[in-house]
Amino acid sequence: MDEIEHRGFIPVDFIENETSWFYNELGIDDQYFQTESVEAIVSHILSLYAGKIAAYARADGAPEIRLDKEATDHAVYIDTSTPGITFANGPRYEERIDEKYLNGSTPKLAYRVETFRSDSTIPGTNEQQLRCYFVYQCEFDNPSPAPGETNIEVVGEKRFLLKATKNTKEMYQTLLKNAVSRTGPVIEHFDIEGSSEKRLVVAYKQGSAMGLFSALSDLYHYYGLTSTRKYVEQFSNGYTVMSVYLKPAPPSATNARQVPIESAIHQIDKEVSLLYCIPQNKFQAHFAAGTLSLQETIYAHCVWVFVSHFLNRLGSEYTTLTSILDPNNSLHMEMLSKIKRRLRAETFTAEYIWDIINGYPKLIHALYLSFASTHYMQTRGEMDDFIPTLSYLRIKVDRILSDQELEALITSTVNTEHHDIVMKSFYIFNKAVLKTNFYTPTKVALSFRLNPSFLPPEEYPQPLYGMFLVISSEFRGFHLRFRDIARGGIRIVKSRGLENYSLNARSLFDENYNLANTQQRKNKDIPEGGAKGVILLDVRHQDKARVAFEKYIDSILDLLLDPTSPGIKDPIVDLHGKPEILFMGPDENTADLVDWATEHARIRGAPWWKSFFTGKSPKLGGIPHDHYGMTTLSVRQYVEGIYRKLNLDPSKIRKLQTGGPDGDLGSNEILLGNERYTAIVDGSGVLVDPNGLDREELVRLAKARKMINNYDASKLSAQGYRVLIEETNVQLPSGEVVNNGTIFRNGFHLRTPIYDIMVPCGGRPESIDLSSASKLIVEGKTLVPYIVEGANLFITQDAKLRLEKAGCVIYKDASANKGGVTSSSLEVLAALSFDDQGFIKNMCVGEDGVAPQFYNDYVKQVQIIIKENARLEFEAIWREHAATGQPRSTLSDTLSIAITKMDEELQNSSMWDNVEFRRSVLNDALPNLLLQKIGLDTLLKRVPENYLRAIFGSYLASRFVYEYGVNASQFAFFSFMDKRMVSIRNKSP
Repeated sequence: MDEIEHRGFIPVDFIENETSWFYNELGIDDQYFQTESVEAIVSHILSLYAGKIAAYARADGAPEIRLDKEATDHAVYIDTSTPGITFANGPRYEERIDEKYLNGSTPKLAYRVETFRSDSTIPGTNEQQLRCYFVYQCEFDNPSPAPGETNIEVVGEKRFLLKATKNTKEMYQTLLKNAVSRTGPVIEHFDIEGSSEKRLVVAYKQGSAMGLFSALSDLYHYYGLTSTRKYVEQFSNGYTVMSVYLKPAPPSATNARQVPIESAIHQIDKEVSLLYCIPQNKFQAHFAAGTLSLQETIYAHCVWVFVSHFLNRLGSEYTTLTSILDPNNSLHMEMLSKIKRRLRAETFTAEYIWDIINGYPKLIHALYLSFASTHYMQTRGEMDDFIPTLSYLRIKVDRILSDQELEALITSTVNTEHHDIVMKSFYIFNKAVLKTNFYTPTKVALSFRLNPSFLPPEEYPQPLYGMFLVISSEFRGFHLRFRDIARGGIRIVKSRGLENYSLNARSLFDENYNLANTQQRKNKDIPEGGAKGVILLDVRHQDKARVAFEKYIDSILDLLLDPTSPGIKDPIVDLHGKPEILFMGPDENTADLVDWATEHARIRGAPWWKSFFTGKSPKLGGIPHDHYGMTTLSVRQYVEGIYRKLNLDPSKIRKLQTGGPDGDLGSNEILLGNERYTAIVDGSGVLVDPNGLDREELVRLAKARKMINNYDASKLSAQGYRVLIEETNVQLPSGEVVNNGTIFRNGFHLRTPIYDIMVPCGGRPESIDLSSASKLIVEGKTLVPYIVEGANLFITQDAKLRLEKAGCVIYKDASANKGGVTSSSLEVLAALSFDDQGFIKNMCVGEDGVAPQFYNDYVKQVQIIIKENARLEFEAIWREHAATGQPRSTLSDTLSIAITKMDEELQNSSMWDNVEFRRSVLNDALPNLLLQKIGLDTLLKRVPENYLRAIFGSYLASRFVYEYGVNASQFAFFSFMDKRMVSIRNKSP
């Protein structure tokens, strides 16, 4: 008070009153007064007084006090606030705290938050109070605790441990233990003794819920509650606990609904997980304004994502054009491909779709009720019937409409044809959803199992069997599969800026479909069909790859686990009605995450956890493709097959490889090959030497898994050079100047070749398309004699056909790159065959790094099977090409289709019912080591029947087609079967 008097701004008679009001009536915690200096406190009191004076001077007399102070280690924000109301035009200090202090919290740099509402109103107002926010940088006694540490006395922040009551510590201790054991948030609420307030507490992993602090305010305001105090506490083990004290807002609050606090808290409990998944959705403004509920806005957000991917359909004109043009004319197909891309980019953009949806809250409400009536499951008694009234918003739909009524409502409400198309897509979405975790209380991302029948067959001729859509604030993703039993990797796609993200988003589903389709063709001689998962990181969350992966996996598990499983969080409505198992593996940016996925499936009680992911570490029974060169073993069969058929000396063959010595396929291709490398292109740049790169140096890099920027440049000849992506204005030995290293790298494989064979072992899809392929053709003849496509989708199909027509010998990815999938399939089989104890004993490498003998022997057998399968297909394609003249790229697909078709027919034929024949086929198809170790009878009991059927069908079909060709007659099949039956009879006692 002496300092205030010294400043001379507040009249002396008012100083004691203003100071006492600030200290005693605003509810500011003592921590503020312990932390702030006298000068800062005086400044705030003077500012508040000035705010009152300014308010009285205005006509409306309503004080608006907004103070903020930000220092390196703390911040203070003070604002006028009406309980129960979120002011859209206010300073939005909570959003600022989220963005500046909470979203980026890590154990090394974290901030705790305390916020208080004054007990009394500001003089001269009926409702306005002061809301004060205090932010402090955390100080931990133990900033780096041991993994899994949850003791609150060890991981707690100093101020928290000093101030927290015994009850609070015990509560937080329980929450922390629960949070560490699961992926998603832990949500609890408690009664406050002697008070009508409720305490809502949420615990979650740091950085996994961006914007949750501010979004939570919108949620409890919507249900007519206000907070008196809020705390955000950080713990050095990487977890956050948010605690909010809630009570009913004044009845006069604009947004407040007259809802019993018990019902409101119950709804908030259920909906916090929605906020955790998507704290700030695309239709948040409708929620903040009370026009739509949180459930409705997040539902609309999910449908907006769905529509953004699938509404850009091409229409009847495109279909007609497709039927007119010649599918065998590569120029026609290239033109059609360009038209397709342009139509999709220009017809319905994501922004245009959002703008349309945003204008129809009434339709969103009606369509949401239809969705909820199908998928909401009552689990918590009478309070589950609580639905907040929306009648005062003049939304007249207060019941569930029939399909016909919905269609009529949409047609009568929308303004244009485009609006009609967009809003009716909600109806398509509703009909497509077979199950969802939308209503489970502890989800981490929103997942939807969709019936893919809505996809137009003219664009997606190969029908999908299964389709998952997963959405969260950090990412969106799909999982697609072409059969019930299918396997494929999960990749994470990152984007360099907003423009690149927009391109990736537009192509996300098509890329996923094409990758899964390639996998389907690749998996022709194994039981699993093709599958693939793609996760696209949001443009603002490019550093959240692990968070996105964990949420993606956990939310899909929500839809896979049996409702009676101990790992299930809440039952869901299942319109699919059949148990499902997904088999996954590593792909781009996920290789180091699969161990977590395996362990997490085990923790959540999945009975198939051992086989859920392939590519896991040996300690979990995985067979690392890179360590044993599994993918490369298949690619090498095609490379060496070409040399064998054409009598070529490998040591004299000049070779270009995309994908460097740092990668799985690239490193093993160097180690297993013996050609003369003249060029390698990888993520770091381009390495060239027309006289041949030094073999010992390449082997060194391959074994160390290092990029070519680590190549010893002194080992280059006078004609050799290296251009890295960050370099500019580099002069080559020829005198040519490279202005930009990245552009040079991206187009190097299209320059005039100084090689005989190209083996793509890495690179983005469509690196060679129809137009760029012309750069490798002169006067109708190819400049590249041989290409073995190790990297998936590196060359478009039409480009392959054009190169083949010009004389290039090409083996495509679906044939060459199948060693990894074969290894993964046999890894899955071993996991299904052993019980848990036997699996650990025989397939899991110990902590000492010593592998069981069975593991070593099994790996060798897997390698033999990979080479044999690849050799059989190579010979079949070579033979068919010689006999028919058809392009090898076409024959690869024809072979796959023939095997797949016959496989499905055999699985469903009466042959399976012939027990003697079935056992004979499985005896030949299953690895000898498994049969010797476990026995056929035990295998038949442990391995699911649908998986055994898939083994039965794929083995018979592949062996028949490889031996007799794609156009074999019924007589040939009879002959094939007769040989098998004779063999069975000869083996019989």
